[in-house]
Amino acid sequence: MPYFTAKQTQSDRVSKVLADVFCALLLGTFSIVFFGLIGGLVAFALLEACLLALDWVMPSDDDAAGVVR
Repeated sequence: MPYFTAKQTQSDRVSKVLADVFCALLLGTFSIVFFGLIGGLVAFALLEACLLALDWVMPSDDDAAGVVR
């Protein structure tokens, strides 16, 4: 799934980036509070890797029909 689709306006793209930054800061804070510094950083890295992998495999409207990743 592309990060930005062809149908998104500039304001949609800026809003998406700001929302992702806010969510990353919030998840990083929670990870560090609950698991300590080292465990929190490891948990945050693992969580972000899983979220990015999920974005990669989700289909979008811009993909050609029958595309398999």
